Amino acid sequence: MTDRLTRARRSLRAGIRAAVGAPRLFRAARQAGAGRRGSLDALACSALVLFVVAPRAAGVPGRQNAVRHFVWQALLTARHGEDVAGAVAAAQERGSVQPLDSATDRRNNAVGQEYGATRAGDLSPSLPTAVHELLRVGLEKWHAGELT
Repeated sequence: MTDRLTRARRSLRAGIRAAVGAPRLFRAARQAGAGRRGSLDALACSALVLFVVAPRAAGVPGRQNAVRHFVWQALLTARHGEDVAGAVAAAQERGSVQPLDSATDRRNNAVGQEYGATRAGDLSPSLPTAVHELLRVGLEKWHAGELT
């Protein structure tokens, strides 16, 4: 019962963060050149990564955050380009009160953006399939020490 309650609380907190951050991320995508549909897709990608990748990468300190940022930015870069992915990532970190965490996020975001830019054609056009492919790669990169 305690594990289920802990998972429910984490999901609730994640949902609240996603809902509060959504307008900021949408605006960032629009300002970077994405249309309404593209900006909504960026939000859908962000939510999918938060709710699918994060739980599957949990268990080791730092791994969940590192893999989540890698997958998120690789996916956004592959689907929307580096300008939109970078703007959305910057909007996410704006106002952070944890500078070391933000620096780590920026490093993992950069690894994801590079991967997404060079492998965009290799990713499945299916969003769920692409997320699962990137999760596998992200976990491999974590184990290889490429993510922090």
